[in-house]
Amino acid sequence: MSKLSSNDFLILAGSFHGMHAITKQLCPVPLTPANPSGNAAILAPTPFGSRPTGIEVLESSHFRMQCFQTLTGTKFLLFTEPQQPNIDSMMKKIYELYADYVMKNPFYTVEMPIRCEKFDRGLDGFVKVRS
Repeated sequence: MSKLSSNDFLILAGSFHGMHAITKQLCPVPLTPANPSGNAAILAPTPFGSRPTGIEVLESSHFRMQCFQTLTGTKFLLFTEPQQPNIDSMMKKIYELYADYVMKNPFYTVEMPIRCEKFDRGLDGFVKVRS
């Protein structure tokens, strides 16, 4: 199998973003007395404590793509082997690094590419320890 280019990863991420948005809209809304028609404008309380989020995992025989969406809407996509354990803890650690090094950086502009050397070093160190 050939290695994916950075452009291939951008195409995958863009496609995943579209699927994520569509599947979030497809998620059924529970019927309640306040919402007898199931209208999506009135969201009922759920036993799971959260609202519909959309697709979170895409898995094939060659890779697994996991999405972690923050409360602010930032999405992190992690590409791993299908059998990789502890994906949730990995995603949370990556988010911690992002919060510590990127969001606290006064020179970072939201929704722009991340160009933060401390974040790159922290992420690189975390990934090397895990492999």
